[in-house]
Amino acid sequence: MNKNQISIVFNSFFVILAVLFSTNVSGQQNYVIDNSNHFWDKVQFGGGLGLGFGSGYTNISVMPSAIYNVNEVVAVGAGLQFGYLYQKHYYESFVWGGSLIGLVNPIPEIQLSAELEQVRVDTQYEATFNFPSYSDSYWNTALYLGAGYRTKNVTIGGRYDVLYNPNKSLYGSGFMPFVRVYF
Repeated sequence: MNKNQISIVFNSFFVILAVLFSTNVSGQQNYVIDNSNHFWDKVQFGGGLGLGFGSGYTNISVMPSAIYNVNEVVAVGAGLQFGYLYQKHYYESFVWGGSLIGLVNPIPEIQLSAELEQVRVDTQYEATFNFPSYSDSYWNTALYLGAGYRTKNVTIGGRYDVLYNPNKSLYGSGFMPFVRVYF
């Protein structure tokens, strides 16, 4: 090879390297390294409070929860549940447990949900004319599938326990209306 041929090969090689390097450098400039933590910006807190009073009947429940918005469509979260039920001359019951929830918003106004709930039920029944007093403790598992209308932070809808068994369930029906609020 003569000097001109070596020069052409070297110059061509140098130009190719320069083009590759400049493309790589400009490509890297598009990526911004962000070390700030945005996790808490995507977390919303909410839950529910329930109060029911009647003639010799009391029902109090507290259900705090939190969700993490994976994106604008999907959110996942967890919740706790504490409850107290009392029926005069019949029973007193304590309920506690937790749940896992998944929310999907296919469009902003519609929210689909799946919630797995596991609660412990401890009940003390009072003696009646025909029966002596006794206690009952058990775990209740529910899998709710639901849908609701959503406007900003509030969703109103209904959910159904697909594992509902009238002989074992904590609730009197598999269907439950709900109001879900997250801030």
